[in-house]
Amino acid sequence: MDDATISVRALEPTDIDLLYKWENDPDVWHAGNTIAPYSRFVLEQYLVNSHEDIFTTKQLRLMIEYNDGISEPVAVGSIDLFDFEPLHRRIGVGILIARDHRQKGYAKQALNLVLEYCYNTLNIYQVFCNIEADNQDSIKLFTNLGFVECGCKKQWLWRNHEWIDEIMFQHFNNHK
Repeated sequence: MDDATISVRALEPTDIDLLYKWENDPDVWHAGNTIAPYSRFVLEQYLVNSHEDIFTTKQLRLMIEYNDGISEPVAVGSIDLFDFEPLHRRIGVGILIARDHRQKGYAKQALNLVLEYCYNTLNIYQVFCNIEADNQDSIKLFTNLGFVECGCKKQWLWRNHEWIDEIMFQHFNNHK
């Protein structure tokens, strides 16, 4: 990627078309535990309220952008922080990279940026994620970044007429 960079940023109103496309892709619904499409109105309302403080909403969605230094930055995915527990200093993370931008290292760079934000800005001690046991790409991504498996919810998800285990991973801030 030479001089290209990945960055994360707040949601903008211009992101509505991408969010609408990504949230309404049935192939990724299972990752968000949903079985129905989102209306444009619901997503617009989410965008309107996305400026609210993470300490109030307990969640934050960021857009992942690729910038080659020549063209305008391109949104390649989103990353969600959820179940924020300031008292216990933990937060969940989930990531989506758009289909045509996968396997390029963007997720790894974005997760590193978000971990830095969680530890240095939010004063988090641990970040957790839940991954379907058959999602080897995500398991590899998170374990390569130092996430460790801490549990398995057996037959937790019903997908395509079969039960799928869900594995929980944790990443700890070793500096706090």
